[in-house]
Amino acid sequence: MRTTLHKADTRGHANHGWLNSYHTFSFGSYNNPDRMSFGVLRVLNDDEVAAGMGFGTHGHSNMEIISIPLEGDLEHKDDMGNTTVIRQGDIQAMSAGNGIQHSEKNKSHNQQVKFLQIWILPNKVNVTPRYDQITLAQGSLKNNLQQIVSPNTDDEGIWIHQNSWFSLGEFDKDEASTYTLKDTANGVYIFLLEGKSTVNGIALEKRDGLGIEDTDKIDITYNENSKILLMEVPMTN
Repeated sequence: MRTTLHKADTRGHANHGWLNSYHTFSFGSYNNPDRMSFGVLRVLNDDEVAAGMGFGTHGHSNMEIISIPLEGDLEHKDDMGNTTVIRQGDIQAMSAGNGIQHSEKNKSHNQQVKFLQIWILPNKVNVTPRYDQITLAQGSLKNNLQQIVSPNTDDEGIWIHQNSWFSLGEFDKDEASTYTLKDTANGVYIFLLEGKSTVNGIALEKRDGLGIEDTDKIDITYNENSKILLMEVPMTN
């Protein structure tokens, strides 16, 4: 088993006033040659957007982009004609493919919005762009690793063009869980959103990240009430 620990306070940070963002991997003005990606996981941004502000219309291509709202309401618009709002409990995915233009804005004029912005390198390029979002069943995360992303259209969660599976869970103190990899050639990147936990013997605190390779399962114990995201991804594309 190989591990890579990224403590929360080692992340890149950019505060633009309207946007306060922490970067696990190199992004924008944060350029760290030792923190370019974990396999095909290229971007993991922890974003806070001020009330009424947002990302203006801009383009992407050949990237799978996943957004996970943590607090507040985020309004999405794109050149495919979609206008939607995603909230805590929703999962959003875009396949940028051969090119997409979109904007993301805090719909509220009196509270900030917090969300994770995740980019995955796809296993198919120049596909037709697509947009999708789902709402998780209420209570589905309670002491459970709920699958929220997969490569299969008929599987639980939202699907993307990559051999990747994401799971999200909210656990009570002293609970434990085991994650078994779907593909043992993959690695798993664990991002602890809240609380304290121990993952394969390694202690994690709020917003710490841990990459694990060359294993077939992940054992987790929760030392406090915790919220955790697991991203199983190919280590090469």
